[in-house]
Amino acid sequence: MEKHQGKSVFAGVAIGKISFYIKDKAEVVKREADDQQLEIELFKNAKKQAKEQLGQLYEKALSEVGMDNARIFQAHSMILNDEEYDTFIIDAIKEQNVHAEFAVSMAGEHFAKIFSSMEDDYFKERAADIKDVSGRVQRILGGRKETSKTSEPAIIVAEDLTPSETIQMDKSKVLAFVTMLGSANSHTAILSKTMNIPALVGVEIKKEWDGKVAIVDGITGDFYIEPDENTLEYFRRKKQEETKKRELYNELKGKENITLSGKQIELCANIGNVADLEAVVENDAGGIGLFRSEFLYLGKNDYPTEEEQFEAYKKAAETMAGKPVIIRTLDIGADKQIDYFQMEKEDNPAMGYRAIRICLKEKDIFKTQLRAILRAGAYGNVSIMYPMIISDLEIKEIKELVETVKGELLKEKIPFGNVAQGIMIETPAAAIISDLLAKEVDFFSIGTNDLTQYTLAIDRQNNKLDSFYDAHHESILRLIKMVVNNGHKAGIKVGICGELAADLSLTETFLKMGVDELSVSPAFILPIRKVIREIL
Repeated sequence: MEKHQGKSVFAGVAIGKISFYIKDKAEVVKREADDQQLEIELFKNAKKQAKEQLGQLYEKALSEVGMDNARIFQAHSMILNDEEYDTFIIDAIKEQNVHAEFAVSMAGEHFAKIFSSMEDDYFKERAADIKDVSGRVQRILGGRKETSKTSEPAIIVAEDLTPSETIQMDKSKVLAFVTMLGSANSHTAILSKTMNIPALVGVEIKKEWDGKVAIVDGITGDFYIEPDENTLEYFRRKKQEETKKRELYNELKGKENITLSGKQIELCANIGNVADLEAVVENDAGGIGLFRSEFLYLGKNDYPTEEEQFEAYKKAAETMAGKPVIIRTLDIGADKQIDYFQMEKEDNPAMGYRAIRICLKEKDIFKTQLRAILRAGAYGNVSIMYPMIISDLEIKEIKELVETVKGELLKEKIPFGNVAQGIMIETPAAAIISDLLAKEVDFFSIGTNDLTQYTLAIDRQNNKLDSFYDAHHESILRLIKMVVNNGHKAGIKVGICGELAADLSLTETFLKMGVDELSVSPAFILPIRKVIREIL
């Protein structure tokens, strides 16, 4: 028996044979183009065929995993329509005199690298979308076809899986996913949550496992190859227990987040795209505590229009049907770099020109987003949240700008909502003066990821410092308590939307502190509700 460790992205137990997913990875060799114009035409024709294939995949996904999960293939079509992506390929053919398939390969690597360099896992995983789209066009140019190998129910093991590969599998034949690459935001993880099946990432895989019996423990992250009879029997019982637990979670839908002694707390969801709305509803979240608006700006070659933003925010507001939707304004810079913003390279970008600092310098960009959010407020319970605030002067400047925007909308007779305004507490500075900041806003949301980074002076992107990074450090907990106390003294709500919000070992601590809201990934809503309802 072999035992390997991975990272669980969806809990549960699966027992079955391994089916190793083999990709068609033909090496693209660089060679000169005999006829540049012909290569450009070949690329355009391949792009057209790719769009037709994506249309078919969209229809398949729509019927099998729902509208919001199917939208990924619409997003892939948008990549093919992206002017910057198109121009890169055509310029490579013309200027470097390479054939079309190699030019597409270059484009895939170039744009995937941009997303892969970002710290945020959600956006980092969008690199897979670029590679998926580019791979599709390359296969068409090379005359190759996609393959799928799932003839009987099996544990699918692969280096990584793209959206196209996952959606083309027969879902009734998939017991679990195990991949070497990917994260909690990969499409493998997203699909596993939709299908309610276990998934592990970060496992060092071996091709010789193909066909062997295995066990996936999506709770601990353990992966057993050719388990002995005692281990099999143990996990058969554990699987039965997990089935009962899942049924119990479903019974918690519609129930209150209330302790045995009667203390209540709100449970909301973090999302990074309108495609996540289905999971928010499915997991019975009390609203959206963090809507990352960056997805509207990333992967584009120009600023999103007011209408594009308005439609996305309106969709969230209408889907939530009166439940709160907190939209965080643009948070780029640091790990999230966007070419068309033309920002200068910084030695320490995490402490540099980012988030609200960009918005207050580039007021036209900021005003466009504020207009879109305010307009969406007419369709639901929408609030605005500003990131990386460190002073009350920033808040006052923002509020003046919001009033200006409201005045413009009134003049133009465009309806808008009366939205609440809050800030993220992400730095020690903001936490320490939270008594002053609380007088200027309607709510606080504590971003524990950055708060921990800045308080401990540890760069989260530096793997050498992992052993020093302690999210439970007493200084972090004291700052959180300080912010909660100061917020309540001023009569405003205080929530947590960072990774610590989903840490079940701290749920009771946060309740005792008086935290009003926890905002987490949709899949964590019901497990946290269960813990809350068992606390005295």
